[in-house]
Amino acid sequence: MQFVSRARGKYPCIDAPYMQEANHEKVECENVDPPTILDSQMSNNLQIPFNFEGNGALDNPLSPESYKGFAGFHKYWGKKPIEVWRFLIEKLALPHDIVLDPFLGSGLIAKECVNHNCRFIGFDVNPISIELTKLYLHPPNYIDLGKAIYEIENRVKPLINSMYQLSDGNIATHLLWNNDQITRVWTKNGSKKVELNLTKLELENLQSAEEYQPIRLRELCLFDNTRINSQKNLSLTKLFTPRALRAIDLIKGEIEQYSGNLRRALLLILSASVGQMSNMVFAVSKRGKTKGIETDKIEVGSWVVGYWCPAQHFEINAWNCYATKANKLLKAVEEDRYIKSATISQSLNDFLNTAETVYVQQGDSEQLLKDIPTGSIKVILTDPPHGDRIPYLELSEMWNSIIGLDSNYEEELVVSNAKEHGKDIKSYNEKLSAIFYQCARVLKKNGFMAILFNTRSECHWQSFRELDAATGLDYIGCYPSPYSAGSVLQDNRQGGLKSDFVLLYGKQISKEKRLKTVNTFNDVKGWTTLYPQESD
Repeated sequence: MQFVSRARGKYPCIDAPYMQEANHEKVECENVDPPTILDSQMSNNLQIPFNFEGNGALDNPLSPESYKGFAGFHKYWGKKPIEVWRFLIEKLALPHDIVLDPFLGSGLIAKECVNHNCRFIGFDVNPISIELTKLYLHPPNYIDLGKAIYEIENRVKPLINSMYQLSDGNIATHLLWNNDQITRVWTKNGSKKVELNLTKLELENLQSAEEYQPIRLRELCLFDNTRINSQKNLSLTKLFTPRALRAIDLIKGEIEQYSGNLRRALLLILSASVGQMSNMVFAVSKRGKTKGIETDKIEVGSWVVGYWCPAQHFEINAWNCYATKANKLLKAVEEDRYIKSATISQSLNDFLNTAETVYVQQGDSEQLLKDIPTGSIKVILTDPPHGDRIPYLELSEMWNSIIGLDSNYEEELVVSNAKEHGKDIKSYNEKLSAIFYQCARVLKKNGFMAILFNTRSECHWQSFRELDAATGLDYIGCYPSPYSAGSVLQDNRQGGLKSDFVLLYGKQISKEKRLKTVNTFNDVKGWTTLYPQESD
């Protein structure tokens, strides 16, 4: 059977509900003949079998680095390394070309395009995606941001620390919970963690905080989805202690006094830090067990993914979490101070009729693409939702809830394990095909579309099988692309792929331009002008 695979930290292995493999039925799809090669001299590569289990065959010279600066500031699901986008921009776009991404995600591609003097249009249904993109493109002034963080610290840090203060004056930095009991308390002496021996009364006082209903936070809106351990009635009071919720409310109240891109930055610091403020920070224990050198030492883990609250978990001082992310953003802004901020258009019409650099908009990509004139885009670079791999909006709901953004699940392109969501593979393929049809329409003649994709399920490739015929685009070739940080959600699914594919398409590409393009990509290991094939 031919598989048309035109075709993602190191964490301890945890037996957590959100890592359970969904029980999907394998559906056989029709075999599709590969496209005819325009010229046999275009590539010396043959059609290669793709080993799903992975054996190092997907080595690639474009080795990604770890996420730094803005790229490392905020978690985002399925984030792609900037090196992947940088390479494609350098090879496919010229300065002042318009680059489009209908699935913005983390927003890093927008910044990379602007850094290469390209103009950019981007869409995403996830509101925090738009906010992150705007932050990266137009960050606040370093001095203004530092001053605002200092002001907030002076106003709320003493109040927050008072909730973690012990009878001897020490401020707790970490509380280790086992179900509803605190078993250990740490403070800091300089850079060292110091474990405190508390009296029974002190422990009871820390454990018995009164219930707190936040007044500045929107409640969660989720589905019953065992894959990410979410429930329809899941509330913030389940994910956070009363102490943490009160602290988040205090911080957000202070942020509301600011405006513009400064307020956006302060809110995104909050969303970036709430995972570590939550009850979802697991405790790492029994390290070294597999090597026979197991210790009793317990280390602080992190919030990884989903809405799983382990029985043994850490509660971390909420202000320390905010301060850590604030310093990270401050450093990124300071390092970026010599790069000119982008001018972000308020409307597509303004963008098309002025020299403004960027237009980004939240919403349904299919509908937003219809407003773009035919034949006006030189390059499309995008990383669409990979079938059922990652439920982006559901996983982002905590962020959107905390900073007051609304999630529109109806417009989302995804295959969801939540039956109530009503997002199945048929609707996914139809929607993705419609979006790709609009992408083909807006491309210029001799324009390119590069798509990053990753799924083991053959039927998730259905839209790609039909892409040539449905859109008039020509398949040029593909190559495997690594990513710089493993996806816990994907790596713990049986048979999950460990690499993306970059699939390259062109619109009415001349023979000469196609030959030049193929020769350019021939330098990439694994490049082929044919579709990879499932190995026996």
